[in-house]
Amino acid sequence: MLDPVNGNIESEQLQNIELLEAMAVGIESTDPMAILTMCLPVLVVAFLVTLLVTPLYRRLAFRLDVVDRPNDDRKIHTRTTPYLGGLAVATGLLVGLLVSFPLSEQWPIGYRMVPIWVVVGMVIICLTGLLDDLTEFDSWIKVSGMLAAAAGLAVSNVGTRVAAGLLDWMFGIDQLYWTIPFINLNMDLTDLIGGGIIGIFVLGGCNATNLIDGLDGLLTGVTAIVAIGLLALSLVLVDYIMPIDVLRLQQSIGPPEQAFDEGVTLAGARVVLCLALLGATLGFLPHNFNPATIFLGDCGSLLLGYVCVVIILMLGEAGQTHLVLAGLIVFSIPIIDTLLAIVRRRIQGKSFWDPDAKHLHHILKRRLGGVKSAVLSLYGFGAFFAVLGAGLGILHLLGHL
Repeated sequence: MLDPVNGNIESEQLQNIELLEAMAVGIESTDPMAILTMCLPVLVVAFLVTLLVTPLYRRLAFRLDVVDRPNDDRKIHTRTTPYLGGLAVATGLLVGLLVSFPLSEQWPIGYRMVPIWVVVGMVIICLTGLLDDLTEFDSWIKVSGMLAAAAGLAVSNVGTRVAAGLLDWMFGIDQLYWTIPFINLNMDLTDLIGGGIIGIFVLGGCNATNLIDGLDGLLTGVTAIVAIGLLALSLVLVDYIMPIDVLRLQQSIGPPEQAFDEGVTLAGARVVLCLALLGATLGFLPHNFNPATIFLGDCGSLLLGYVCVVIILMLGEAGQTHLVLAGLIVFSIPIIDTLLAIVRRRIQGKSFWDPDAKHLHHILKRRLGGVKSAVLSLYGFGAFFAVLGAGLGILHLLGHL
């Protein structure tokens, strides 16, 4: 005689297996160019919106007297220039992402939309930078805003698997447990370590882009180049999501039926964020290139760093640490400048927050004799690192490294 309870359990397990198999097949058979074609409206909308709203924010900045006056030896501009460019970039990014939500209905089964907490994090970062532009509050408040945005990523399961990949690479295990004494409770430390990594990435990435925002069009153009490199890597990765990756992602999200409804992979979300970032920076660059008519401000520089970090963390969604490293290579210009600044100020006994005129862009400006020459040379270095990082990541995916 059949046990109806066990029969129901077996039927449910079979259904779950079928759901996972359907997801894996749909994800594996996805054409990267089809995803790119579906998402191209995001690029166009982000570009046009940013291009058109920037003059409006420029007028608003003058009206509110949110301007940068050339009263410091480190400043290279000779006329009063408004901030609030970051709000223009944020507007383009957010409208581009808004367009992506109806487009995501065409994506294969198993693809996740851009997590809502990523968007919330963008707003938090933007507001944090805007308040700093307006009031120049204490640095700990800025750090608090960044950590709040990082917490949103952890809640959305963006970057949490990077810790598992790192543990597997270093120690050959993908889970680390700690038994609490006296109560014999096993605590999974992997997510805790993952949360710490997310926080470090967000703090480091946002401050890195903030530090290189010192010449007209520098950060905007470098970020556009970074977006292209990350887009190339993201598109190739679409073809290399294996069934084991789907299983790992599903286990980190929840029951199979929940994963089936909400999706597991961020492959489409990565492409959308790259296109939105590229469109917004290209739309802002005509206004920001030397001689700039508007600056990003902390609002924009922190936001661009945050979006870059989110995409890089998404590359390691199934624990692919090597792809995160490839993404960091693409992002090398801000990282190198930040590391040099830390070492330089440490040697000089200064605080990390003390400004100076010894960044890479300042040195190149003095050596090359002009803003445009320095910016274009850093564009060239940025393109080199974008090709290097994307190339190494792609070669690893192809099995050549």
